[in-house]
Amino acid sequence: MNNPTLELQIQTLPDGPGVYQYYDKEGKILYVGKAKNLKKRVSSYFNKIHDTAKTNVLVKKIVTIKHIVVPTETDALLLENNLIKTLMPRYNVLLKDDKSYPWICIKKEPFSRIFTTRRMVKDGSEYFGPYTSFKTVHTILDLIKELYPLRTCNYDLSKSNIESGKFKVCLEYHIGNCKGPCEGYESLEEYQKQVDAIREILKGNFKESMKDFKKLMTNLAKEMRFEEAQKIKEKIEILENYQSRSTIINPKITNIDVFSIVSDESAAFVNFLQISHGSIIRSHTMEIKKKLDETDEELLELAIIELRERFQLLSKEIIVPFEVDLGEKIKVTVPQLGDKKQILDLSIRNAKFYRIEQLKQLQIVDPDRHANRIMAQMQKDLRLPKEPRHIECFDNSNIQGTNPVAACVVFKDGKPSKKDYRHFNIKTVEGPDDFASMTEVVYRRYKRLLDENEPLPQLIIIDGGKGQLSSALKSIDELGLRGKITIIGIAKRLEELFYPGDSIPLYLDKKSETLKVIQQLRNEAHRFGITFHRDKRSKSALNSSMESIPGIGEKTMMALIQHFKSVKRLKLATEKEISDVIGVSKAKKITDFYKTN
Repeated sequence: MNNPTLELQIQTLPDGPGVYQYYDKEGKILYVGKAKNLKKRVSSYFNKIHDTAKTNVLVKKIVTIKHIVVPTETDALLLENNLIKTLMPRYNVLLKDDKSYPWICIKKEPFSRIFTTRRMVKDGSEYFGPYTSFKTVHTILDLIKELYPLRTCNYDLSKSNIESGKFKVCLEYHIGNCKGPCEGYESLEEYQKQVDAIREILKGNFKESMKDFKKLMTNLAKEMRFEEAQKIKEKIEILENYQSRSTIINPKITNIDVFSIVSDESAAFVNFLQISHGSIIRSHTMEIKKKLDETDEELLELAIIELRERFQLLSKEIIVPFEVDLGEKIKVTVPQLGDKKQILDLSIRNAKFYRIEQLKQLQIVDPDRHANRIMAQMQKDLRLPKEPRHIECFDNSNIQGTNPVAACVVFKDGKPSKKDYRHFNIKTVEGPDDFASMTEVVYRRYKRLLDENEPLPQLIIIDGGKGQLSSALKSIDELGLRGKITIIGIAKRLEELFYPGDSIPLYLDKKSETLKVIQQLRNEAHRFGITFHRDKRSKSALNSSMESIPGIGEKTMMALIQHFKSVKRLKLATEKEISDVIGVSKAKKITDFYKTN
């Protein structure tokens, strides 16, 4: 039997932790996953229909299942991460990062040199990093140079070479940047003391250096060597300045890594902060493109394993926004308040800012992709059957019941389409009846679109709560559009959305992009409706104050009102005063009219 059936392959899977691999009929790798219980996890793929189309497509393609059993879940996590990187399956999130990051190296040699490198050589030298920005590396190296005079040459400073007088001091010695170990002016012991202090600084611990410098400064001052004491004081200031710039949290928090995640429909952003001796010594954000609508938990677990490996993090405790499963060796903390919560919030803020930055760039570089992302997000948030590429929003304006009007604004691909905006004068409703007005306007709008064979929107938003929504629904039912268009109402408190036949509103996250688009729609509808209402009101106010005078048009009357400021003053004006504005013949008509009336 060359290839057993899937059922048989699943039945023979073990119940322990491990990693599974799915292959298609050509023997190509499709997906790699980890599980606490291999049999349960793999079965779950085949015994239900999944929420996302992509997962259903994946399941249809699976022909062969391979697995590797491991002793613990931690091993499963590490193995999964390594397999994804080597096999690069089509349906897995690839956490690829092709950048090589800079390290700071303390070379294993007598009189160690300290320099930056992108290559790690396994010769017993110490490497600190990797740093995510060269700027940070240069700042640290400049700091070290300011504090400790180290050699920059690459001579082999063995004891025999120094004693035989093989080397001569260079310019660095004469300008005071090096103490001349090559000619034996500085002992190995003294030099290595400096290297030890630098090692502590690279670990984020400034306390020791600070203490040593302060002691040295006091001793020099006691010996009346004030110029030298002043130089040491400057070094202390440099250290203090650097330390205050690296964010200080709480000196008690040490050797902890913080991870947080912010995600939308298509991607997630994971931020990581490394804390040492109470200050942040590293921050890095990575973007992960989603493949199978993975949960934040899955993505964060994957990212933590990858980042810990990439940056060689050995901390025993991590801070995260929710529980994640990383095995027994790592303590996982989900803080609710205090210093640890503050630093988690800082990490989340970093992830959000990074995401906003990326989206802004995307909006400029690829506006279509930006629109597609927002549409997919809105479809998910508002539980729509289709993406709302075409949205219409209705708003009624009647102030003190006069001049009832309504506005309909149209958004296409999440942006206002002003040429499609429409105003409505309410025709069939007497007096201020918002509900009846809404029924009339919605009916007229969609009757017309149907008659003219125009495309219908995927989403209608009614500005108002349940009452307005059910009024609009009457017309939708009458036109036979129920089920063809989604219609929702927004209450005064904007984040409450009402759906037909559901008395409990849906609440949207105040910061979501879906809410931003809806907010923009509503504001546009208000603005557009109120402008029309004002124009109409001022016209009717003018008409009611001006009697219609035979032979005198609206324009002439407007010119007169503007000149005389009111109808009363116009009635009292002489024929001469009026003729100065509009000419003799029209002036005579007006004065005659007022005389006879």
